[in-house]
Amino acid sequence: MTSAMQDQASVRSAHEGRASRVLVREMWATVAIVAMWVAVLFVGVFGGDMTFESVDSSVTTMPAGVAVALFAAIGTGSVAKRVFGRKEE
Repeated sequence: MTSAMQDQASVRSAHEGRASRVLVREMWATVAIVAMWVAVLFVGVFGGDMTFESVDSSVTTMPAGVAVALFAAIGTGSVAKRVFGRKEE
């Protein structure tokens, strides 16, 4: 009788442990994605401009937030695919 109760408790705790690991992984992925876009926000508000000068003296100016947003989009896609796009094992 006691072994049956211990078996049920160990199965229940093993299932809860696996679920908590999944939630922790997804939480940190969410924190990483939010941090990327907060960085884009701060660079967009407080960052400067990127200025490019060509040989013929033409000048192109672009906000630095555009480049940071490009890399944040790439990072968001890779983190989301790695963590949220996986199938249950």
